[in-house]
Amino acid sequence: MDQTITKNSQMLSLDKVQTDTVTCIENLTGGREFISRASGRGFTPGTRLKVVQNFKIGPLIVYLRNTQIALGRGEAKKILVKGMEA
Repeated sequence: MDQTITKNSQMLSLDKVQTDTVTCIENLTGGREFISRASGRGFTPGTRLKVVQNFKIGPLIVYLRNTQIALGRGEAKKILVKGMEA
């Protein structure tokens, strides 16, 4: 089953997004320390990103703001996205 959602559908965590999918960050959840660190790396609401690699285990690799960044699964679960395009 394809995991493409429309802009009117619910948010989901970044760890659920398939490889080669472009999406938009809607919200960051978690403590102040995580939100500060993620924002400093460019993960801010409204930012578009592409999931370069997500094997459903291990780290994810995303591309945003002309940079590839590896995220642990725990971090990815705290980043909520919406409006995915395959």
